[in-house]
Amino acid sequence: MLISKVKRYLGQATCVAFVTIALTACGESEPQTGGAPPDMRRLTVEQYRNVVHDVFGEHIEIASRFEPLIRTDGLFAVGASNALITPSGFEKFYNVARSVAGQVVDEDNRAVLVPCAPVDMARADDACSRQFFAEVGRYLYRRPLSESEMETAVSAANEVADQFDDFYAGIEFGLTGLLVTPSFLFIIDETEADSSSSSGLRLTGYAKAARLSFLLWNSAPDDMLLKAAAAGDLHTDKGVERQVERMIQSHLLARGVRAFFEDFLDLEKFETLEKDTIIYPAYTINAANSAKEQLLRTIVDHTVNQDAPYPEIFTTRSTFIDAQLGRIYRVPVTRPDGGWEAYEFPEDDVRAGILTQMGFLSLFSHPGRSSATLRGKAVRELLLCQKVPDPPGDVDFSLFNDPDAPSRTARERLTAHSTVPSCAGCHKLTDPIGLGFEQFDGIGQFRVAEQGAMIDVSGNLDGNEFGDAKSLAQAMHDSPSVPACLTNQLYSYAAGRAPERDEREFVRYLESEFAESGYSLKVLLRDIATSDAFYAVTQPKNKTEDVRAASLNSKTKQERGS
Repeated sequence: MLISKVKRYLGQATCVAFVTIALTACGESEPQTGGAPPDMRRLTVEQYRNVVHDVFGEHIEIASRFEPLIRTDGLFAVGASNALITPSGFEKFYNVARSVAGQVVDEDNRAVLVPCAPVDMARADDACSRQFFAEVGRYLYRRPLSESEMETAVSAANEVADQFDDFYAGIEFGLTGLLVTPSFLFIIDETEADSSSSSGLRLTGYAKAARLSFLLWNSAPDDMLLKAAAAGDLHTDKGVERQVERMIQSHLLARGVRAFFEDFLDLEKFETLEKDTIIYPAYTINAANSAKEQLLRTIVDHTVNQDAPYPEIFTTRSTFIDAQLGRIYRVPVTRPDGGWEAYEFPEDDVRAGILTQMGFLSLFSHPGRSSATLRGKAVRELLLCQKVPDPPGDVDFSLFNDPDAPSRTARERLTAHSTVPSCAGCHKLTDPIGLGFEQFDGIGQFRVAEQGAMIDVSGNLDGNEFGDAKSLAQAMHDSPSVPACLTNQLYSYAAGRAPERDEREFVRYLESEFAESGYSLKVLLRDIATSDAFYAVTQPKNKTEDVRAASLNSKTKQERGS
């Protein structure tokens, strides 16, 4: 049994060649859940890149962009479950696959990346081809290739090798085929019968390994995890716990945490971020890239390297800066090469935590000015998981942007919202928070006045009064909604879907364990990765769809050799 959901995958182009903290989540106190039907998720660009680099090396270049995923329930990881590949999208994947395969068999790389040498470079070599596809396919598919998959790849490679009198041309052709199949481009919840499960199903060991590796490392399973899957270890609590502990201790955990927070904080917006350089001459593309990197470095250092409480990312004065950010923050940079260095803002500085960094402040602002509304909305929706309704379609924005209006500060301009009933309700949710950041302009530079008027940065966060951005940061630190939101979104990210109704109690259990740990992100990841809920699956809602999906997958594999 494969998947319950048919994905329209390929068009005509298919015919082209193809520490140790106690582990508690599996304990008796975990609420039982039913899980969800098996599904499949398209790889993100970063996951695609990580898998290729982990298998073939960091020097392999991946220059193309793929069709974008749609953010769903606040996460691209959830949207990946609904992703399709159009014919034009397939063409992009195919072009990248050809490029990757060509680099792998290049004369400079083949001696290292192809584990054997042919008897004759001008002819097909069945044994060497099998060895190559067996080793590489195991990582790309996150499981061993089936015999039919192996035969298809080897036959295609041999045919091309004989046609062009070049063994490596055949390997390139066959590897291109592997890189454009659903088994590589989608993380597939393959299942098998299990009489001990209430649903009669369980994920295969290899499917469990994939769930683990993409959650913790944002990449495919390594050799040890694949061996554990093959041995059946991932069907036991102790076997899962051993692998989770090993993976959390790995330096690759930082990569997995970065991937989650990049999704969680909607940092994808940096790719389209624009600022008026006449208004903000200090802004450059390099500064924007540094701003994003600072956010992620601060979060990873705090939650992974130091294993400090998660809410303290809003109050910590410790961060990292480079020459680009030194100009924005007006602080000295000591490294002569302008590279990254640790930095701590003084105790009396108004900057505290990630919300006062350029990354957040510039991302949620307009091109030519700051925006209390955008910043407050980001805090509500991203960090507190509270939906702010979209503005009605008939809003007359001239009421708020009148150039002849006497208002000089954002606070004065935003008071106009209170005069429009259709606007007042939503802006009461966003503006009292966002005004706390008004001492930072549209790229995060500090200021005390706007158009000659002193800026009032007092506000209110759900009943907690604050006087400036630093006390707002403390209010975020103290808000119970902050860790609850992270827990819900991290579980959704891990599962690739929003929690099912019968999983709500389990999510509350995770929140309780998170609090009990002192809000350690590592413990929360352990609790999810070692839980029964993370691997639970139910019967497909439509068994006909499951059969059709298996048929489509089989047909795709056959067409690769045509």
